[in-house]
Amino acid sequence: MNDISTSVPRSEKLHQSIPFTKYDAGWVVLCIGMAIGSGIVFMPVQIGIKGIWVFIASVIIAYPAIYLLQSLYLKTLSESENCEDYSNVITQYLGKNWGFWLGIAYFLMLLHGMFSYSLAVTFDSASYIQTFGLTDGLLSDSVWYGLVILVVLVSIASQGERLLFKVSGPMVCVKFGIIVALGLVMVPHWNFNNISAFPPIGSFLRDVFLTLPFTLFSILFVQILSPMNIAYRKVEPDRRIATYRAIRANRVAYIILAVAVLFFAFSFTFAISHEQAVSAFEQNISALAIAAQVIPGSVVKVMSALLNIFAILTAFLGIYLGFQEAIKGIVVNIISRFIPEEKINHQMLNLAIHAGVVLGLWAWISTRFSILFFMQLGSPLFGLVSCLIPCYLVYKVKTLHQFKGPGVWFITFFGILLCLSPFFKFFE
Repeated sequence: MNDISTSVPRSEKLHQSIPFTKYDAGWVVLCIGMAIGSGIVFMPVQIGIKGIWVFIASVIIAYPAIYLLQSLYLKTLSESENCEDYSNVITQYLGKNWGFWLGIAYFLMLLHGMFSYSLAVTFDSASYIQTFGLTDGLLSDSVWYGLVILVVLVSIASQGERLLFKVSGPMVCVKFGIIVALGLVMVPHWNFNNISAFPPIGSFLRDVFLTLPFTLFSILFVQILSPMNIAYRKVEPDRRIATYRAIRANRVAYIILAVAVLFFAFSFTFAISHEQAVSAFEQNISALAIAAQVIPGSVVKVMSALLNIFAILTAFLGIYLGFQEAIKGIVVNIISRFIPEEKINHQMLNLAIHAGVVLGLWAWISTRFSILFFMQLGSPLFGLVSCLIPCYLVYKVKTLHQFKGPGVWFITFFGILLCLSPFFKFFE
């Protein structure tokens, strides 16, 4: 399979002259923070319900595809002359109407992530507060609790990547360390009776399809690649070097994540029974929250709480950059059809977007929608935006023809699987 992540420029000598700076490390941290979110903390629940054999098959399909699709996605963004937002890039390639509709699809993908994280941070934080005896009831039962949480998070996330480096950096380092430590701490609780027998082939294939979204979200950080690409283009005048630095940060983050997440997932799977996974699903909480309830000892409780809350917080903060960018791109696309773009008051527009996001998410969390089911419903959006659209661009846009090859075919295949995944719920 061709490695479509080959960087530009191609000169090995030039590559060696580009140092890995604190700024690069900051983006690696944000990428890791974006990936370690609701996917990793809810994936053990899905594994516990469906079985480890289904998980292994989904990893074999999903993890190579994730590396390829993120590399291709980033390269299609980087090849554009001007780099402002995803909608703008698509407009350059295919025209304003294509830019608008594909910008909508990109926005819906990010909206799915914002919805998932807003639910998780509200209900899991309230669950932990109750577990540690700080409250008798669940704070999430109060309508104002979610509003306060959202106002604080949006206020931090709206300040840009420099502040996010300072706020998210320590949390990401802590939660990454906890992933490794928690995987080790769970070893004494391993029970290989939790490994179920290999299921019938029909059920196996169905459950692999249904588990693909969870495997995808356990390591995916495609939502932050567009803001990262934009940021590198702003600080690096040479577009080729900016592209190389962005792809390098993507590759480093992926390798670190793949090793740590797989160890964590398998360790947790051996320690959590099928019944406990079903209980977590019914309570609409993560595997970490259920572990804090059922596994004795304060160490697991404290580490689970820190990992879960930090995971959701940093993922929320990371995705907000792309989410804000997507909303702004759509709004500017619409407004610019009626007035010149240079007359748009971007400061007022940003304030309106922040307020609208808080109110919209506040209304959403009041529905108390099932997080696991919602993650499965969102897989077609990621299949379309992260897989099928970049592959279409490769064959449609002449400047992107250089990326054709088996890697693009595999990404297309994976994108189709993601689009079909929710429909297999009908066969459960």
